[in-house]
Amino acid sequence: MDPQGNGDLTGSDDNERKKVALLRSLVERQDPAAQEVDNLMLRRFLRARDLDIEKASGMFLKYLKWRREAVPNRFISDAEVQNELIQKKVFMQGFDKMGRPIVVCFAARHHRSKRDMDEFKRFVVYVLDNICARIPSGHEKFVGIADLQGWGYSNCDIRAYIAALDILQNNYPERLGKVLLIHVPYIFMKAWKIIYPFIDDNTKKKFVFVEDKKLRATLLEDMDESQLPEIYGGKLPLVSIEDSAN
Repeated sequence: MDPQGNGDLTGSDDNERKKVALLRSLVERQDPAAQEVDNLMLRRFLRARDLDIEKASGMFLKYLKWRREAVPNRFISDAEVQNELIQKKVFMQGFDKMGRPIVVCFAARHHRSKRDMDEFKRFVVYVLDNICARIPSGHEKFVGIADLQGWGYSNCDIRAYIAALDILQNNYPERLGKVLLIHVPYIFMKAWKIIYPFIDDNTKKKFVFVEDKKLRATLLEDMDESQLPEIYGGKLPLVSIEDSAN
């Protein structure tokens, strides 16, 4: 963490650097907790609002308030999301060709009837925090594989999907690089039509539907075989999200 320093704003032009500095000055006056974050985080919020300082500051200050309320202990422990963890639905797996960590989610292992919404929201934060902790220096994003093999109506949970999107988009901006949706059953498209309007325009283009017959070829475009999960013909075993954090 680089609370006061400029941070490494590689890839920023002079205009963006100036706007990051202005954003820092603005948010630190309104919330001292802003001093604890580095310029890379401020840049992500700024980029999420198309370099509009006023909109970015509003978004960031809401994030600080949300973080204090949602994660009062500064991190989510395994014990706080035990019901979610035992379902074994999220795994970490290697890095793509751009050096971004890969997360694999099995949607059919989520059941609406077994879900407590407050715990689910904590689990989303737990997962995103653990993913972000694995992002190497020089990178800011991760990629996901959403495997919908066996997904059916008992797995459909629109409220949970929208809640997860809300947490991701409002509190982890510019972290998602891409999501590959694979083994997608036709009935999922009904749920997708409901979810789609809740996805912001910048995020919509990051969701990619993959045809079954092109699955391996598509995965290999983004990931070396050595980094691909075994279940998709690669070399690496899946590691559960809680084990990857240890």
